[in-house]
Amino acid sequence: MTPALLAISIFTLIPILYAFFLMFFKVDILSGAKTFIGLDNFRKIFEDPKFWASFKNTVRYVAFVVPIQTTLALILAAFLNTKVKFSRAFLTIMFIPTLTSSAAMTLIFMWLFNNNGLIVNLIDDLFGVKMHFITNPSLALTVIMIMNIFSTIPHFMIVFLSGLQDIPESLYEAASLDGASSIQKFRHVTIPQIAPITFYVLTMGIVGCFQIFDQAFILSNGTGGPQNSTLTFSLYIYQLAFNSNDMGRATALAFVLGTIIFLVTYTVNKVLKADEVNG
Repeated sequence: MTPALLAISIFTLIPILYAFFLMFFKVDILSGAKTFIGLDNFRKIFEDPKFWASFKNTVRYVAFVVPIQTTLALILAAFLNTKVKFSRAFLTIMFIPTLTSSAAMTLIFMWLFNNNGLIVNLIDDLFGVKMHFITNPSLALTVIMIMNIFSTIPHFMIVFLSGLQDIPESLYEAASLDGASSIQKFRHVTIPQIAPITFYVLTMGIVGCFQIFDQAFILSNGTGGPQNSTLTFSLYIYQLAFNSNDMGRATALAFVLGTIIFLVTYTVNKVLKADEVNG
């Protein structure tokens, strides 16, 4: 285990500890100068309007994307778990979005939703309305949401499918003997049995959505625009560290983000009680 532990220590544990140390200092990453300022980095963060913009955008993103991608992935997995036969070509096509890099996917969606893109022109032809998505502060984040849902559903669908196939058939047979309908079987047998899988999917979805960076960076060219409408926590951390040259505030914000992710996932675990299923 020594090589793996050494790699984890060098590339994960030591950077985390060093970041925890830096968040109490004003750090100039170019000169390497450090000045102890205590909790002043947190005060500056909470007083910065861009923090609250990134907080609002990220929470909205998580609240919209995670439930939809989880629900659709479960529905598709349940459909694939039926006795209906699907060709390998169909299943392969469904999984292509997950195999595509997020950068390439972002460029494709930028082409679809730009002011002269395919989707914009289609809406104009059908409804006579010229919508601007990427340059509209109210809709720019929605493009990233749709893209993330589209690209993550196939992966979570496979995870759910593996969980569904592990449920003992005897449980469904017992439910049938008790006169349970298909909906009742799904509610009282399927949902409780896949609670650990659901917790995993929700956790991965929450962590991934809170850490979203590359799509927002590419779509806004690193600015988080228009009008900070695509500014996320991770993008704001990047701006603080490499645009404002303030690694102290960047690490402080990373600590805030990590705390939020921990509290949300802990709450999800308590609500689902995934660790109490089957004993």
